Amino acid sequence: MAVKTTASGKMDKRTKEYKELKERLAKARAAKSKSKTKSAQPTLKKTKSGKVDKRTKEGKAICERMAKARKAQNSLANRIKRLFR
Repeated sequence: MAVKTTASGKMDKRTKEYKELKERLAKARAAKSKSKTKSAQPTLKKTKSGKVDKRTKEGKAICERMAKARKAQNSLANRIKRLFR
């Protein structure tokens, strides 16, 4: 299937082949977005203000990881790295 091109080298948008191609791409994008929403991460429970609820299992895991990251940020090795940047 040879798609006609314009003088500048772009695909000619007036041809039947181009329109079919665009239609297939639109269907593929719709299918991809539909499947992405289904298999996304489990939704986190949030408070009224929109923050993650820290009382849930996932919220507690997030807090634990953040505390670990904060502690590592002030470690001796990281302080030395910051001195020599």
